[in-house]
Amino acid sequence: MSQRLVLENINKNFDQLVAVENVNLTVEPGEFVCFLGPSGCGKTTLLRIITGFESPSSGTIRYDEKVINNIIPQKRDFGIVFQSYALFPNMTVEENVAFGPRMRRMPQKEIEQRVAEILRLVGLTQWKTHYPAQLSGGQQQRVALGRAIAIKPRVLLLDEPLSALDAKIRIHLRTVIKRLQKELGITMIYVTHDQEEALSLADRVAIMRDGRIEQIGTPWEIYREPMTKFVAQFVGTSNFIEGIAKDDHVRFDGKTFRVEGLSGEDGQGVHLAIRPEKIRLLTDKEATSAAHASNVVSVETEVVTFLGAVVQITFLLDGVDMNVDITEEKFEQHAIRRGDVIQLYFPPDAFHIYPKTSSAG
Repeated sequence: MSQRLVLENINKNFDQLVAVENVNLTVEPGEFVCFLGPSGCGKTTLLRIITGFESPSSGTIRYDEKVINNIIPQKRDFGIVFQSYALFPNMTVEENVAFGPRMRRMPQKEIEQRVAEILRLVGLTQWKTHYPAQLSGGQQQRVALGRAIAIKPRVLLLDEPLSALDAKIRIHLRTVIKRLQKELGITMIYVTHDQEEALSLADRVAIMRDGRIEQIGTPWEIYREPMTKFVAQFVGTSNFIEGIAKDDHVRFDGKTFRVEGLSGEDGQGVHLAIRPEKIRLLTDKEATSAAHASNVVSVETEVVTFLGAVVQITFLLDGVDMNVDITEEKFEQHAIRRGDVIQLYFPPDAFHIYPKTSSAG
């Protein structure tokens, strides 16, 4: 029997506030799905509906082909990890992890084996006799993870579990969570506002905005082919140009760019989005021989930001701050400094096109 989790036309209203609107989603067994979006977009409310802590105003939740709308959270056998660790302060690490299996009256020997396995998986075997107050934040979150998976949940739901931790620990725990998910083959649904977290962890990412799923796809699809201006702006960094489409060109601020993929937009206002790494830095010789001369612009370097393997150069185009990302090697070759005039090429096939009525939100 399929152990899919299926959400059908899920809506949730709080009086006049629409928190979740017409969400349809199928999560496959063993899949890792992230709900990603800004604060107030409905992602935590949707997670709470799945757990049973909130009831949908309308719509159906199915798991393993059974409707579970009216099943209480304790009977859904879903594990939950919150941002707050909520550990029992008077229990040791191993006692916290053993709590769920004991409540389910598992045999003692099975509990001991299960706890030992979990502590190994989360890397806490040597801290098993410690109390929560003796642990770091990252260790406490690993205990919370271990406690959640100790009951062998059918689905594990995580609500911003790493947001209270510093950057280095978050990166380490992302690896722990991903390894756990793969080793256990467990279905995971993860809520975050951190795009890097979502893109590095998920098999699929659901971008949420105003209670709706704006786009769902693999991290690669979301980044490479954002379907709306909001997604292009929220995931990664994009430069935006506003202009008027005519044939296969877009006019803006006295300039004209050739743009591939224009169709049916003649005379219409459009937003163009281009990722900073897609813009090419040219030598003067390359600029004069570019295939589409109209897509070459001379700009003045406003800010140079060193980001390790990448150097980001900020410049003004059409009065708007934009960025181009280049390799450290190329940066050194060109010896670029603030105030230098550089030649940039905007490839015609590198643009994403959105109608002008599309809001960035």
